[in-house]
Amino acid sequence: MGVPGPVWAVTVAGIAALLLFDYFFHVRKAHTPALREAAVWSAGYVGVALLFGVGVWFFGGTVMGTEYFAGYVTEKALSVDNLFVFLIIIGSFHVPRPDQQKVLLFGITFSLLARTAFIFLGATLINAFAWVFYLFGLILLLTAGNLLKPEETEGRPGDNTVVRIVKRVFPASGTFDGDKLFTTVDGKRVMTPMLLVMVAIGGTDILFALDSIPAIFGLTQNVYLVFTATAFSLLGLRQLYFLIDGLLDRLVYLSYGLAAILAFIGVKLILHALHENNVPFINGGEPVHVIEISTGLSLAVIIGVLVITVLASLFSAKGKAQNVVAAARRHAAEYLDESGEADAAAQERTFRKMLAEEQQMRELPEKYRARIREQRQLMDLLRAAHDKHER
Repeated sequence: MGVPGPVWAVTVAGIAALLLFDYFFHVRKAHTPALREAAVWSAGYVGVALLFGVGVWFFGGTVMGTEYFAGYVTEKALSVDNLFVFLIIIGSFHVPRPDQQKVLLFGITFSLLARTAFIFLGATLINAFAWVFYLFGLILLLTAGNLLKPEETEGRPGDNTVVRIVKRVFPASGTFDGDKLFTTVDGKRVMTPMLLVMVAIGGTDILFALDSIPAIFGLTQNVYLVFTATAFSLLGLRQLYFLIDGLLDRLVYLSYGLAAILAFIGVKLILHALHENNVPFINGGEPVHVIEISTGLSLAVIIGVLVITVLASLFSAKGKAQNVVAAARRHAAEYLDESGEADAAAQERTFRKMLAEEQQMRELPEKYRARIREQRQLMDLLRAAHDKHER
């Protein structure tokens, strides 16, 4: 079903207005959103996305409505997974907490622009070459396999190739200057780490799009639905980051759930490619009569896998251990941060939180305590915090 030009224009204008609202009313003044603020705005953006989906269902019919919600849920889950990488990049650059909002909003804006370009490129390829479905399916299967690989804990995802190239070409300062992108050092204009972290996030966003766009094209080939589901999944991601910051490390099985979803959609794409086949060396260039997976079944599988994954993560001992370790690491780093503007009382509260988390670690089963003791960086960080407190 085609979507009229005026509807496209109103939709794009509405999404642009939501982004501009964020820039002018939320991140203009650096601050750390309170839990209530993050919760209210996260719920508001999700509500807008759901209302839009209801409108699509009402005006476009059941098929379009189901395709939109399947795409939105999938893209939202993938965007939450992206938050893990954002968290690591922001941590590796030691971005001050009040300035993290602006970094995240830039990442969301860049991601929306990059994915929009990929959406129209993907639609053009699909219309011109039916074999692209095979390629998209293979990309998703490979991505699913990569998600199951053990993560590199000692890596530095913030120090990627793009950042290294930029550092070589342009001089950069070693410290932040508020939320400025450039500053003056010894009479020379240089970049600040704020610009470098934005470059790092922008570079990783391009990689995210390589699995995000094939995934949603596996659920619908309607470009309007692909664009809107992707856009609404990204809007509100900044607030969601601050809302579930403490839970991100708790979702230990999310990568397995996403791997299952991407593999499922990859198989769905390959089956569709076989059904529409015109590749000469497959069945003589004739369509292969195979079963096709409906969008309704896809939506049910996606929601079911996500619910099981989240519940398993929240109630698992591994999830609880990982969550308390991440919280202790974060509070120790905050306490040791000399560039922060926290007063003595705020620093003392942060230290007390770290002490409580250390006590929780001591109450974990021995196998988890043994793994924690093997994390030398964490142990050194905690000892440094205690040394500073004693001094």
